[in-house]
Amino acid sequence: MGLMLASERRNRLLEYVRQRRFASLEDLTKQFDVSESTVRRDLEQLEEAGVTRRIHGGVLYAGDSPALPHFDTRQPVRWEQKKAIADKAVGLIEDGDTVLLDGGSTTYEVAQLLVGRRVHVVTTALPVASLFASDSSSDLIVIGGNICPRTGVAQGPYADEMLRTVRVRKTILSVAGINDDGFFNNNLLLVGTERAMMRAADEVIVVADSSKFGHQSLAHLCPLDAVNRLVVDSRISEDWQKKVIAAGVRLLLADPIEPAPTENE
Repeated sequence: MGLMLASERRNRLLEYVRQRRFASLEDLTKQFDVSESTVRRDLEQLEEAGVTRRIHGGVLYAGDSPALPHFDTRQPVRWEQKKAIADKAVGLIEDGDTVLLDGGSTTYEVAQLLVGRRVHVVTTALPVASLFASDSSSDLIVIGGNICPRTGVAQGPYADEMLRTVRVRKTILSVAGINDDGFFNNNLLLVGTERAMMRAADEVIVVADSSKFGHQSLAHLCPLDAVNRLVVDSRISEDWQKKVIAAGVRLLLADPIEPAPTENE
């Protein structure tokens, strides 16, 4: 009986990780009400089966990881900050809102928290769409176009044309860099599509961890004052806080929860 229970728990754990692409050890121990040593044993067996991959602080789903390697490797980076930012940002979304989401890793954390909420979701990102495809609480519209094979995100002229017909209450975007000139991302086609996402919204919200400040990337998205709100973890410097506020952007700070140290780390 105990073996059956352990097997059932591992199956449930695998499904939990599969839906979220990444889960921390702390999250798994709380979700399944078991010790960290039990979670580690389960993860060892799942990794031997080739369906998960353990990394520092958590586990990645590996069942279809070759499809979106860029997404799978970026998702766990600075996870504590991204999770805190998502917790803060999701409070800006009201039931009944129509929300347009891009394919950034921090936006994906926001999307996970919206599952089960009564919202209308529009997205350019296949990983985000997969979260809501079977969610009866929400309505889902997927923007089509040229799909980037590394990220599963639609971009380019077909996506831009479809976005011209869409009006949403809020657009939520992730970015690759922020400096005095504004916000940046690392793909020219993506930036064009994200500008169309901004034009479709009554309110534009950028979610970004503090490591993005003081840096630029390949393509300039928009100046600082082109967005309405910026949600960032509280490690942002005071100098940058002043710059953001001076640009007329409403700044929301999120306090990341530090992961507890373990015996093996």
